[in-house]
Amino acid sequence: MKRPSDVSLAPVGLGRRYFVQGLAAGGVLLGLSAYGRQAFAQADSKQRTGTAPVLRGIEFDLVVSEVPVNFTGTPGIATAINGSVPAPTLRWKEGDTVTIRVTNRLRESTSIHWHGIILPYQMDGVPGVSFAGIGPGETFTYRFKVEQSGTYWYHSHSGMQELTGMYGAIIIDPLDASNDIRADRDFVVQLSDWTDEDPMRVLMKLRTQSNYYNFNQPTAVDFARDVRRYGMAKAVDMRKMWNEMRMSPTDLSDLSAMAATFLTNGMTPAGNWTGLFKRGEKIRLRFINSAGNTFYDVRIPGLKLKIVQVDGVNIEPVTVDEFRFGPGETFDVLVEPKNDAYTIFAQTMDRTGYARGTLAVQQGLSAPVPELEKAEWLTMADMMGDMGGMDHGSGGMQGMDHSKMQVMNHGSMATMDHNKMAGMNHGAMAMDHSQHSMGSGNPLAKASGKVRHARTEYGPSTDMRVDMPRTNLDDPGIGLRNNGRRVLTLADLHTIGGPMDPRGAEREIELHLTGNMERYSWSLDGLEFGKSSPVHFNYGERLRVILHNDTMMTHPMHLHGMWSELEKPSGEFQARRHVIPIQPAQRVSFLVTADAIGRWVWHCHLMFHMDMGMFREVVVS
Repeated sequence: MKRPSDVSLAPVGLGRRYFVQGLAAGGVLLGLSAYGRQAFAQADSKQRTGTAPVLRGIEFDLVVSEVPVNFTGTPGIATAINGSVPAPTLRWKEGDTVTIRVTNRLRESTSIHWHGIILPYQMDGVPGVSFAGIGPGETFTYRFKVEQSGTYWYHSHSGMQELTGMYGAIIIDPLDASNDIRADRDFVVQLSDWTDEDPMRVLMKLRTQSNYYNFNQPTAVDFARDVRRYGMAKAVDMRKMWNEMRMSPTDLSDLSAMAATFLTNGMTPAGNWTGLFKRGEKIRLRFINSAGNTFYDVRIPGLKLKIVQVDGVNIEPVTVDEFRFGPGETFDVLVEPKNDAYTIFAQTMDRTGYARGTLAVQQGLSAPVPELEKAEWLTMADMMGDMGGMDHGSGGMQGMDHSKMQVMNHGSMATMDHNKMAGMNHGAMAMDHSQHSMGSGNPLAKASGKVRHARTEYGPSTDMRVDMPRTNLDDPGIGLRNNGRRVLTLADLHTIGGPMDPRGAEREIELHLTGNMERYSWSLDGLEFGKSSPVHFNYGERLRVILHNDTMMTHPMHLHGMWSELEKPSGEFQARRHVIPIQPAQRVSFLVTADAIGRWVWHCHLMFHMDMGMFREVVVS
């Protein structure tokens, strides 16, 4: 067999380089419990990691239990389903009614949420909202009709169980096979993150020191570089600015490789999950980001990526070199490899580690693994939004005009005129802009551009408010700008067939994504979940939601039970999503048809942010 010179049969090193690459043969250990063995026996595969077992049909029995694992050389305990990490892949068919019996063998309550699936709210699986949860020893039966097709996933919505392994893929075949995307091979590529630490201990450390795991902090070397580049006075001024804001330009991720190991289909980078193909075949890769707290930037050096489906919905194909996706998002990609081996390279947004897999014509082959790229610092545009005339792609602070920082409101209410906000609900509810429809013309033809900070944003839970947000969708985000590669953006996504509902917005609500980095507090409109009251949607209405990010981090926002139809700033339909990532200082809008009566939730899919309060209940009535 002819092999290109860059293909190696050498085993992957097991040692630590820049981050923990894990064990080549790590994962779920032998010695399963009786429950685990019984449940695992239902699967049609003998593997428990690397490629999850596949379960097909309309009736399923899933058993949740603890299993011993070792991904990094440090033994741990995972929360597994049927003894597998990831959990079994479930294959459904559109139009079928599925019955799933979930038995809890843990010592604590559990749950399963069917992410992105349109179903009755009682089947949504969020403890305390849509049902009571599944107590120890109990079995809960989920039953619902499958109304859609595509790539989805499922995970626990209880505690930190998702971060400890309780996640799996769902593939739904379309009722009409002619509507399926044709490929010779079809692989799930499920990315996740694993920490040997107790996730609650990780959270406690973040609450004590929010940058505990950030080892890209500005250093004395960086300061010396700034002095050489800008002069002492300006370098001091820049450092003083960040200190006064109690922020860091490297706050890109909470959970770096200092605490996490990054997995592909339950395998570490050293383990190197491999998908086999024959030369000349077309391969469908179903990328699912099941990480608890990690954004990945995915590319396959040497291959173009044709994106054909996003969040389970077919889009007009777009060919790129790279895409970024956050927890909860799914991207289906077609590739046509010509060589013997390619690396699936998914580096983390903060550039501290990567998940890795291989496409190869033979087991044991591998291709070069790219070096991690250097982390970029947040720019003023990331922090302040539309600065008009600033270089948004500079990747640093060069050319920054500090005088423009006056538009950013860090605790002062001076710029806010409360007299002009009469009639607005500034309590625990999202702001309702329905009064806009009473004006002349059609004021709801596009999203309101007027920024309104709720009164509740002026408290200790909010350390930053953006008054001049960015609204453009064509920005790939920090670290991906001007890198020489064609990177997917929200502006590239166009759902085939257009919106589900031709109606325009009848009402508009605005929610701000807020936080206090110093206190590690996350919220919506300055209110953590426990202090908030539900957002109300009127059954049958078509409404616009505006999400306005007043923080320095990107948040993947997930609305349960209903589709989020992303729109352009001009008000035209863009794409149907179940998760929408909102970049720092960005303002994004989407339309929702409130066609699902019941109690739903809406939250950031970064687990620690959700757990600390960036979470709301939504009531459709």
